[in-house]
Amino acid sequence: MSLEISIDASLAGKARLGVLVLDGVTVREADPALAAEVDAYCAELRARYGGGKSAEIPGAEDARMLYKALGLDPTKTRPSSEALARRALKGEALYRINTLVDALNLCSLRAQLPFGLYDLDRVEGAVVLRKGTAGESYEGIRKAAVNVEDRPVLSDARGAFGNPTSDSARTCIALGATRALVTVYAPATYLANRLNPVLDDTERTLTRHCGGAVVERRLI
Repeated sequence: MSLEISIDASLAGKARLGVLVLDGVTVREADPALAAEVDAYCAELRARYGGGKSAEIPGAEDARMLYKALGLDPTKTRPSSEALARRALKGEALYRINTLVDALNLCSLRAQLPFGLYDLDRVEGAVVLRKGTAGESYEGIRKAAVNVEDRPVLSDARGAFGNPTSDSARTCIALGATRALVTVYAPATYLANRLNPVLDDTERTLTRHCGGAVVERRLI
C-alpha cells in the first residue's frame, strides 16, 4: 500500500518535502567503512571551512530560510543539518547510533538540509506535515518532551512524531528495523532540479550501507 503523506494548508508555500520509503534494510550497530566515510567528509569540511561558521557552508542558508518561513529563529532552534556541521567544524565526532542513522546523517551533512528518519512499522495511517497544536509534545530521542506547539511537525494517526530539529522515540530507527521513511525538509523555493539529486544521493548512500531498496519516492 502506498504511503499517504501530505503538507497541511497551514504550511503550504512555506516548505516542501522529499520523501523516500525503503524496504528490506538491514540496520547494524556499526560499520567501519561507513565510519571512515563519515570521518573523511567531516575532515574535508574542516579543511575547506575550518575556523569558519557552519552557516557559511554552501547550502546552509536554505535550511535557515526554511526555518524563518516556518516562524522559527534558526540561531536559537538550529536545523539538525547545521548542528551536524557545527560538530564537524569543531572536530567533534558525529554521534554514532546505528548504520542507517549514521548514513542518513552523512546525507544531511552533504546536502545541508534537515532530514527525518522513521521506522515505518511504527507509523500508523496517513502522515501530514502540519503545525503543532497548543501544548503538543512528544518524547524525544534520549531527551525529555519535545515541545512542538506552533512548530512544524510530522503527525500520524497516533499524533506528532518528528520535526526538522528533533525526532521522537516512538518512531526511531533501532536494530531490527526493516522499513524506513525518510523525509528531506526544504524551503518551498527549493526547486525539484536541486531536491532530486539530494534524493539520488540519499538513495545510493542508504542502500549501499544498509541494503534494501527504495519502493516509493516523491516530492511534495
